[in-house]
Amino acid sequence: MYEVWGIAALWLGLALVATLLSIWFRIATALSEIVVGTVAQLLIGAFLAASLGADQPWIQFLSGTGAIVLTFLAGAELDPGVFKAKWKEASAIGLVSFGAPFLGCAAAAYYLLGWAVRASWLAGVALSTTSVAVVYAVMLELGLNKTDFGKAVLAACFITDLGTVIALGLLFAPFTVRTVVFAVVAALVFAALPYLTPRFFRKYGGRPSELEAKYLLLFLFGLGALAGWAGSEAVLPAYVVGMVLAGTVGRDHALIRRLRTLTFGLLTPFYFIRAGSYVSVPAILAAPAALLVLFLTKMATKLVGVYPATKAFRYAQKEGMYTTLLMSTGLTFGSISALFGLTHGIIDKGQYSLLIVAVIGSAVVPTLIANAFFLPRYLLPGPAAVREAPATGKLREDTGE
Repeated sequence: MYEVWGIAALWLGLALVATLLSIWFRIATALSEIVVGTVAQLLIGAFLAASLGADQPWIQFLSGTGAIVLTFLAGAELDPGVFKAKWKEASAIGLVSFGAPFLGCAAAAYYLLGWAVRASWLAGVALSTTSVAVVYAVMLELGLNKTDFGKAVLAACFITDLGTVIALGLLFAPFTVRTVVFAVVAALVFAALPYLTPRFFRKYGGRPSELEAKYLLLFLFGLGALAGWAGSEAVLPAYVVGMVLAGTVGRDHALIRRLRTLTFGLLTPFYFIRAGSYVSVPAILAAPAALLVLFLTKMATKLVGVYPATKAFRYAQKEGMYTTLLMSTGLTFGSISALFGLTHGIIDKGQYSLLIVAVIGSAVVPTLIANAFFLPRYLLPGPAAVREAPATGKLREDTGE
């Protein structure tokens, strides 16, 4: 048992280092955790001929739980009022954010890299995603999740990943009786939760036993198990659960704060460090041109698709570029799609490594660029201050919250 505690101490030590680096270099903690995971695995493998133990079952469980709860929290941040008011904006940006890289990356894999047809479509699916986990972590750290701008971006992320899930299912996932059972049960749960949850919380909630957290985890784990049984992925229902409860659980700030403490303090470091530990430096060195083609194609197609869509809705330059770069990130669903392709024989290990590195690279590079050069600081919540307006250069006052 001492080995478990030792590995846990090592991982949390890495998480602490990543947090300090995020503070020093003013980057999102999620991104620093990915980089720390990559470097740690490289150093441990080179000098100790060992690994971080990323495939141990208990680490997989903590990592998976982190992805599920983080995705749920991101869904709960979707303000129903903002989504209704900006559904056209979120839908347009989200759809083009999915469609452009889906078609562009599939074409690049087929025509430029010579991949098979099914492998090329899988590459298009894996690289079409926007990482809700990364975007939400960045939004939360900066406070943009409280703004209409941040909520609209999160809504667009939902539309993008919904397109990814549908494409993956239509192109590759087998439709069986289990799929029908999962869809029916999930639909019933999604319909019942907004009615059942507030009543249950009013009657039994507000106690030190944290009944609310247990209740939510029950449904998240239950739907995750059902999704896995049906041949899908456990994180897929979590976002919808968060979205349907956004008007109830999402407004309980004390509950959300407690869930964030659990998630960001313990769970997500395992998820992000584990994701970084899978970056294979030899795979990058063996095929740098192919990796560059996949990565640049995703970045270019996102830029060509998303930025004009933001300008159509009168985004200022910084807001448009910041949105475009955040919509270019990928991690959770991109990794899930790549792993789905590997386990079902659609792609081989070499193609899988290239896709994973491209996906993880897209989680780091565009976010670093966005926060360094295009962060719309005038939207950040805070004390009342006079700041420069983005479009006219005139001064305006932000009141914050």
